[in-house]
Amino acid sequence: MKIIAKLALATLVAPVALAASEAAAQKLTFTLNWVAGGDHAPYFYAQKMGYYKQAGLDVDFETGRGSAASAQKVGAGQSQLGLSDMAGVLLFRGKGVDAVGVMNVYANSPQGLYWLKSSGIRSVNDLAGKKIGNPAGDGARTMWPALAKKVGMDPSSVTWVNIDANAKLGALKSRTIDATTSFFNLHHVFARELGSDMGFLAWKDAGVNPYGNSIIANGAWLNANRDKADKFVKITQKAFAECAKTPEPCIQALVEANGALLYQNELDNWHLVTILMNDETSRTVALGWHDDKRMADDYKLVDEYLKMERPFDVKAAYTNEFLDKNVKMPPIHPPKLY
Repeated sequence: MKIIAKLALATLVAPVALAASEAAAQKLTFTLNWVAGGDHAPYFYAQKMGYYKQAGLDVDFETGRGSAASAQKVGAGQSQLGLSDMAGVLLFRGKGVDAVGVMNVYANSPQGLYWLKSSGIRSVNDLAGKKIGNPAGDGARTMWPALAKKVGMDPSSVTWVNIDANAKLGALKSRTIDATTSFFNLHHVFARELGSDMGFLAWKDAGVNPYGNSIIANGAWLNANRDKADKFVKITQKAFAECAKTPEPCIQALVEANGALLYQNELDNWHLVTILMNDETSRTVALGWHDDKRMADDYKLVDEYLKMERPFDVKAAYTNEFLDKNVKMPPIHPPKLY
């Protein structure tokens, strides 16, 4: 009887142990490009709604320190997934970083350059000999040579100053730096704080418009865990579409998960994010799609202005296989915020 009881217990315990083992194996770390903000609302919405959990995924969202830092962390296998500027990812792949884009978020480059008109600066060319302040791991530093060369500047003619992301406006106002960079989804904050003295250049308007933030995966992990990647991407793609249609619940989920955030500010942030997400491909093919021609053009841009250390086939740097073509970018009507 004791033997039968032990066998019965083993029969009951084995599936439980197996389930626990499988659950542990599906724990994922997703490294953000920076601290949580309006542009990250869909991830926290999907988490609050239980979408990841229902799919058997235990996702931990980790604060990032810039796109360059998140790309290198994912590439090194310290995180399975992350969010990073795709042009920077291409450059890092040329250095041997094993990162693969699995879903595009910013179909348009979010990069912007800000300065004070009262300083006498009228264009990016006037920054020669001046100081630009931003965090050391910021993706703008990675791509700066492309912008500088595009407008006919020597990239080394400016001095980069390390400052925290939250110190950008203060440093600009106090004139301890001459310019700073920021993503367009924070444009409303700069416009509010600087008013008519705000000088601004959207990098895309200067001819530098590679894909911006994309969800990336560690290549080795991706090859071994395509089922998990498929679940994560499809859930996240659906969440972005839902948040584009009805942003309020998504912003609420973001604020609840990150207590220091202000609801209205992050809602304004999100409205600008939807502008960056919106292009013909996201509307007609699938939300999150990396277009082959654009990716080839982005590779050429990075190679021309930043020089790939080791050339590679750009198609190895991204995949659209996990995206649902039934999920497209919905029509948007963001309020005028700037």
